[in-house]
Amino acid sequence: MRWARFEQNGSPSYGIVEGDEIIPVRGSPFVGWERTATKLPLAAVKLLVPVVPPTFYAAGLNYPEHVREVAEKVGLKPALPTQADAGYRANNALIAHGESIVIPRDATDLVQYEGELVVVIGRECKHLTRENALSAVLGYTIGNDVSERSWQKGDRTLWRAKNTDTFKPMGPWIETNVNLPELITKVRLNGKELIAFPTNSMVFGVVDFLVAMTKYLTLYPGDVVWMGTEGATANMKHGDVCEIEISSIGTLRNPVVRES
Repeated sequence: MRWARFEQNGSPSYGIVEGDEIIPVRGSPFVGWERTATKLPLAAVKLLVPVVPPTFYAAGLNYPEHVREVAEKVGLKPALPTQADAGYRANNALIAHGESIVIPRDATDLVQYEGELVVVIGRECKHLTRENALSAVLGYTIGNDVSERSWQKGDRTLWRAKNTDTFKPMGPWIETNVNLPELITKVRLNGKELIAFPTNSMVFGVVDFLVAMTKYLTLYPGDVVWMGTEGATANMKHGDVCEIEISSIGTLRNPVVRES
Protein backbone atom coordinates (compact mmCIF):
# COMPACT_ATOMS: atom_id res chain seq x y z
CA MET A 1 0.00 0.00 0.00
CA ARG A 2 1.17 3.51 -0.81
CA TRP A 3 0.30 6.30 1.60
CA ALA A 4 0.57 9.86 0.33
CA ARG A 5 0.05 13.06 2.24
CA PHE A 6 -1.42 15.78 0.06
CA GLU A 7 -3.13 19.15 0.17
CA GLN A 8 -6.93 18.98 0.07
CA ASN A 9 -9.06 22.11 0.44
CA GLY A 10 -6.09 23.93 1.92
CA SER A 11 -5.35 21.30 4.58
CA PRO A 12 -3.10 18.22 4.72
CA SER A 13 -4.85 14.90 4.18
CA TYR A 14 -3.79 11.31 3.72
CA GLY A 15 -4.72 9.16 0.79
CA ILE A 16 -3.96 5.78 -0.76
CA VAL A 17 -2.18 5.84 -4.10
CA GLU A 18 -3.49 3.30 -6.58
CA GLY A 19 -2.02 3.61 -10.05
CA ASP A 20 -2.45 7.18 -11.25
CA GLU A 21 -5.17 7.98 -8.70
CA ILE A 22 -5.27 8.89 -5.03
CA ILE A 23 -8.14 7.91 -2.74
CA PRO A 24 -8.55 10.28 0.22
CA VAL A 25 -9.14 8.67 3.61
CA ARG A 26 -10.63 9.83 6.88
CA GLY A 27 -7.88 9.64 9.51
CA SER A 28 -4.31 8.58 8.86
CA PRO A 29 -2.20 5.41 8.75
CA PHE A 30 -0.94 6.24 12.25
CA VAL A 31 -4.25 6.58 14.12
CA GLY A 32 -6.78 4.59 12.09
CA TRP A 33 -8.43 5.35 8.78
CA GLU A 34 -11.41 4.79 6.53
CA ARG A 35 -11.56 5.01 2.75
CA THR A 36 -13.77 7.58 1.11
CA ALA A 37 -15.56 7.10 -2.21
CA THR A 38 -13.55 9.93 -3.81
CA LYS A 39 -10.86 9.31 -6.42
CA LEU A 40 -8.55 12.10 -7.56
CA PRO A 41 -5.98 12.17 -10.36
CA LEU A 42 -2.59 11.87 -8.68
CA ALA A 43 -1.11 14.36 -11.14
CA ALA A 44 -3.68 16.98 -10.06
CA VAL A 45 -2.87 17.03 -6.34
CA LYS A 46 -0.02 18.75 -4.50
CA LEU A 47 2.00 16.18 -2.62
CA LEU A 48 3.34 17.13 0.81
CA VAL A 49 6.11 15.47 2.80
CA PRO A 50 4.61 12.06 3.59
CA VAL A 51 4.93 12.63 7.34
CA VAL A 52 6.05 15.45 9.63
CA PRO A 53 8.06 13.40 12.11
CA PRO A 54 7.86 13.92 15.86
CA THR A 55 11.60 13.12 15.84
CA PHE A 56 13.87 13.05 12.81
CA TYR A 57 16.73 10.53 13.18
CA ALA A 58 19.58 9.86 10.77
CA ALA A 59 22.32 7.27 10.47
CA GLY A 60 25.74 8.61 9.59
CA LEU A 61 28.41 6.91 7.45
CA ASN A 62 26.45 3.66 7.19
CA TYR A 63 27.70 2.35 3.81
CA PRO A 64 31.26 1.07 3.30
CA GLU A 65 32.17 2.88 0.08
CA HIS A 66 30.78 6.17 1.41
CA VAL A 67 32.96 5.78 4.52
CA ARG A 68 36.00 5.36 2.27
CA GLU A 69 35.05 8.32 0.07
CA VAL A 70 34.57 10.65 3.03
CA ALA A 71 37.83 9.52 4.65
CA GLU A 72 39.71 10.18 1.42
CA LYS A 73 38.25 13.68 1.12
CA VAL A 74 39.39 14.67 4.61
CA GLY A 75 42.71 12.79 4.48
CA LEU A 76 41.96 10.19 7.13
CA LYS A 77 42.22 6.41 7.21
CA PRO A 78 38.83 4.78 6.53
CA ALA A 79 37.23 3.29 9.64
CA LEU A 80 33.86 1.55 9.44
CA PRO A 81 31.49 2.29 12.32
CA THR A 82 31.51 -0.27 15.11
CA GLN A 83 27.94 0.34 16.26
CA ALA A 84 24.64 1.71 14.97
CA ASP A 85 24.86 5.41 15.92
CA ALA A 86 21.88 7.65 15.22
CA GLY A 87 22.00 11.42 14.97
CA TYR A 88 19.29 14.03 14.51
CA ARG A 89 18.06 16.31 11.76
CA ALA A 90 15.64 19.25 11.79
CA ASN A 91 12.08 19.38 10.44
CA ASN A 92 12.57 22.91 9.10
CA ALA A 93 14.75 21.38 6.35
CA LEU A 94 12.00 19.06 5.03
CA ILE A 95 10.46 19.68 1.62
CA ALA A 96 8.21 17.55 -0.56
CA HIS A 97 8.65 15.85 -3.90
CA GLY A 98 8.75 18.51 -6.61
CA GLU A 99 9.71 21.40 -4.33
CA SER A 100 12.96 23.30 -4.84
CA ILE A 101 16.23 22.70 -3.03
CA VAL A 102 17.45 26.25 -2.37
CA ILE A 103 21.20 26.80 -2.12
CA PRO A 104 21.97 29.84 0.09
CA ARG A 105 23.77 32.64 -1.71
CA ASP A 106 26.84 32.32 0.55
CA ALA A 107 27.18 28.54 0.15
CA THR A 108 30.15 27.18 -1.78
CA ASP A 109 29.81 24.99 -4.88
CA LEU A 110 30.14 21.91 -2.65
CA VAL A 111 26.41 21.30 -2.21
CA GLN A 112 25.81 17.60 -2.78
CA TYR A 113 23.00 15.03 -2.78
CA GLU A 114 22.81 11.85 -0.69
CA GLY A 115 20.15 9.32 -1.71
CA GLU A 116 18.74 7.53 1.34
CA LEU A 117 16.17 4.96 2.38
CA VAL A 118 13.87 6.39 5.05
CA VAL A 119 12.21 4.18 7.67
CA VAL A 120 8.81 5.40 8.90
CA ILE A 121 7.78 4.16 12.34
CA GLY A 122 4.17 3.02 12.67
CA ARG A 123 3.68 2.45 16.40
CA GLU A 124 5.08 3.42 19.77
CA CYS A 125 7.89 1.07 20.65
CA LYS A 126 10.68 0.49 23.18
CA HIS A 127 13.06 -2.43 23.66
CA LEU A 128 12.55 -3.92 20.23
CA THR A 129 14.21 -7.25 19.47
CA ARG A 130 15.67 -8.57 16.24
CA GLU A 131 12.58 -10.75 15.92
CA ASN A 132 9.96 -7.97 16.22
CA ALA A 133 11.81 -4.82 15.09
CA LEU A 134 10.28 -4.66 11.62
CA SER A 135 6.79 -4.95 13.09
CA ALA A 136 7.24 -1.37 14.30
CA VAL A 137 7.76 -0.09 10.74
CA LEU A 138 4.80 1.34 8.85
CA GLY A 139 6.77 1.57 5.62
CA TYR A 140 9.54 3.29 3.73
CA THR A 141 10.04 6.47 1.78
CA ILE A 142 12.98 8.26 0.11
CA GLY A 143 15.21 11.05 1.36
CA ASN A 144 17.83 13.32 -0.18
CA ASP A 145 20.28 14.33 2.55
CA VAL A 146 21.54 17.51 0.88
CA SER A 147 24.86 18.59 2.41
CA GLU A 148 27.09 21.65 2.10
CA ARG A 149 30.51 20.02 2.46
CA SER A 150 32.56 23.07 3.43
CA TRP A 151 30.08 23.80 6.22
CA GLN A 152 30.12 20.12 7.15
CA LYS A 153 33.84 20.41 7.89
CA GLY A 154 33.45 23.62 9.89
CA ASP A 155 30.20 23.30 11.83
CA ARG A 156 30.62 21.21 15.00
CA THR A 157 26.92 20.27 15.06
CA LEU A 158 26.23 20.29 11.30
CA TRP A 159 23.50 22.84 11.99
CA ARG A 160 23.91 24.53 8.59
CA ALA A 161 25.58 21.76 6.62
CA LYS A 162 22.67 19.35 7.01
CA ASN A 163 19.75 21.40 8.37
CA THR A 164 19.50 24.48 6.16
CA ASP A 165 15.93 25.10 4.95
CA THR A 166 15.03 22.82 1.98
CA PHE A 167 18.06 20.54 2.49
CA LYS A 168 15.94 17.48 3.30
CA PRO A 169 13.60 16.50 0.45
CA MET A 170 11.48 13.48 1.44
CA GLY A 171 8.81 11.54 -0.44
CA PRO A 172 6.96 11.10 -2.63
CA TRP A 173 4.95 8.68 -0.44
CA ILE A 174 5.25 5.83 2.07
CA GLU A 175 5.35 2.32 0.62
CA THR A 176 4.33 -0.41 3.08
CA ASN A 177 5.06 -3.44 0.88
CA VAL A 178 8.87 -3.53 0.75
CA ASN A 179 11.39 -6.36 0.60
CA LEU A 180 14.59 -4.74 1.84
CA PRO A 181 17.11 -7.19 0.26
CA GLU A 182 15.66 -6.57 -3.21
CA LEU A 183 15.90 -2.76 -3.24
CA ILE A 184 18.22 -0.80 -5.51
CA THR A 185 18.91 2.93 -5.02
CA LYS A 186 19.75 5.08 -8.05
CA VAL A 187 20.69 8.76 -8.17
CA ARG A 188 20.27 10.83 -11.34
CA LEU A 189 21.29 14.42 -11.95
CA ASN A 190 19.63 16.01 -14.99
CA GLY A 191 18.63 12.54 -16.18
CA LYS A 192 22.14 11.07 -15.99
CA GLU A 193 22.55 8.15 -13.61
CA LEU A 194 25.51 8.83 -11.30
CA ILE A 195 25.29 5.87 -8.95
CA ALA A 196 23.29 2.70 -8.34
CA PHE A 197 23.75 0.48 -5.29
CA PRO A 198 21.93 -2.25 -3.32
CA THR A 199 19.93 -0.25 -0.80
CA ASN A 200 20.29 -2.86 1.92
CA SER A 201 24.11 -3.13 1.72
CA MET A 202 24.47 -1.07 4.89
CA VAL A 203 27.08 -1.53 7.58
CA PHE A 204 24.21 -1.67 10.06
CA GLY A 205 20.73 -2.42 8.74
CA VAL A 206 17.26 -1.28 9.71
CA VAL A 207 16.86 -3.97 12.36
CA ASP A 208 20.25 -3.12 13.88
CA PHE A 209 19.31 0.54 14.24
CA LEU A 210 15.83 -0.04 15.63
CA VAL A 211 17.06 -2.51 18.23
CA ALA A 212 19.96 -0.27 19.29
CA MET A 213 17.89 2.92 19.40
CA THR A 214 14.95 1.50 21.35
CA LYS A 215 17.24 0.20 24.05
CA TYR A 216 17.35 3.83 25.19
CA LEU A 217 14.73 5.78 23.16
CA THR A 218 11.02 5.43 22.70
CA LEU A 219 10.07 5.67 19.04
CA TYR A 220 6.67 7.10 18.20
CA PRO A 221 4.32 6.83 15.21
CA GLY A 222 5.61 9.06 12.45
CA ASP A 223 9.24 9.12 13.60
CA VAL A 224 11.64 8.67 10.69
CA VAL A 225 15.12 7.15 10.48
CA TRP A 226 17.23 8.05 7.45
CA MET A 227 19.62 5.18 6.76
CA GLY A 228 22.61 6.79 5.04
CA THR A 229 24.01 6.71 1.52
CA GLU A 230 26.63 4.89 -0.51
CA GLY A 231 29.60 5.93 -2.65
CA ALA A 232 30.81 9.31 -3.82
CA THR A 233 28.46 12.25 -4.22
CA ALA A 234 28.58 15.10 -6.74
CA ASN A 235 27.89 18.82 -6.66
CA MET A 236 24.46 20.23 -7.54
CA LYS A 237 24.07 23.68 -9.06
CA HIS A 238 21.36 26.16 -10.04
CA GLY A 239 19.10 24.68 -12.70
CA ASP A 240 19.82 21.03 -11.92
CA VAL A 241 17.16 18.41 -11.21
CA CYS A 242 18.07 15.66 -8.75
CA GLU A 243 16.21 12.34 -8.70
CA ILE A 244 16.53 9.61 -6.09
CA GLU A 245 14.87 6.35 -7.13
CA ILE A 246 14.46 3.30 -4.91
CA SER A 247 12.96 0.28 -6.62
CA SER A 248 9.41 -0.64 -5.53
CA ILE A 249 9.11 2.66 -3.61
CA GLY A 250 9.28 5.36 -6.29
CA THR A 251 11.25 8.43 -7.34
CA LEU A 252 11.88 11.61 -5.36
CA ARG A 253 12.50 14.49 -7.76
CA ASN A 254 13.53 18.06 -6.84
CA PRO A 255 14.84 21.03 -8.84
CA VAL A 256 17.81 23.02 -7.53
CA VAL A 257 17.98 26.81 -7.35
CA ARG A 258 20.51 29.19 -5.84
CA GLU A 259 19.47 32.31 -3.99
CA SER A 260 20.18 35.40 -6.07
